[in-house]
Amino acid sequence: MPTFQSDGLNLNYESAGEGPVVLCIHGFASSGKVNWVDVGWVDTLTGAGYRAVTLDNRGHGASDKPHDPERYHPQDMARDAVALLDHLGIDQAAVLGYSMGARIAAFMAFEHEPRVACAIFGGMGMNLINGLSDGNDIIAGLRAPSLEELTHPTARQFRIFADHTGSDREALAACMETSRAPMARADVRRINVPVLVAVGEADTMAGAPEALANLLPQGEAFVIPKRDHMRATGDKAFKAAGLAFLGRTFAARSFS
Repeated sequence: MPTFQSDGLNLNYESAGEGPVVLCIHGFASSGKVNWVDVGWVDTLTGAGYRAVTLDNRGHGASDKPHDPERYHPQDMARDAVALLDHLGIDQAAVLGYSMGARIAAFMAFEHEPRVACAIFGGMGMNLINGLSDGNDIIAGLRAPSLEELTHPTARQFRIFADHTGSDREALAACMETSRAPMARADVRRINVPVLVAVGEADTMAGAPEALANLLPQGEAFVIPKRDHMRATGDKAFKAAGLAFLGRTFAARSFS
C-alpha cells in the first residue's frame, strides 16, 4: 500500500481510476477502505470518470497512530490531506468527507482554499459549529475494559465499530479529544467554495444540514432519506446527489 509523510507521520493512501481527482476523507474510527471502498463510493466515482484518492487519516487504518491528543487537531489533519495532494502532484481536487472527514474537509476548504475545487460534507451539519455533545461518552467507551459495561448508545455504537475494524482504541480516544474541535461560525461563512451538505434524515449526531448550508456562501443541503449517521455513508441517494453536485461544480466547470 502506498504511503506518504506528513508532520513526521507515515500515512496510507490508495488511488483508483483516471480523471478529475476526488479526495475522499473518512470518518472517525473508519478507514479509506471501510468508508469509501467497501460501500461502493470508489466504484461509483471511477465509474463516473473520476480518480478517487482515499486517505487513512492519522490514527486510523494503516497509517501511524500516535496516542498524543495534540496530534489530532483538525487543522493538522487538513494539512495531511494537502500533503497528500502535494505528494501526488495534484494542484486542486474535489473533497468528499464524511463526519470527522467532513470537519477536516471544512478546515481544508477554509485554510487551503486554492486546493479545494468543491466539497461534500457528508454526515456533518450544524455540529460543525456546535460541536459533538457525545464526545466524552465516546472516549469513555473506547477506554472501557469491555463493551458489556457501556450503556450510552452512541458510545456503544463506536466501541462496536472500533472493535469491528480492529482499531487502536487508545489512538481513537486521543483523536476524539481534539479532532472534534468546532469551527467558528464566522469562518464557516468564509468557506468560499461550492459545498454540498448531506445528512441522513434520522441522523442525530450531525446537526441540521439546511442551517449549515445557509451559512455557506455557496452551500446547498441534501437530506439522505431514512438514514441515520452510521448507515448513510454508502446510500444510493447520497451517491446520486454527490455525483450530480460534482457534475455541476467540478467536472463541468473545470474539465468540460
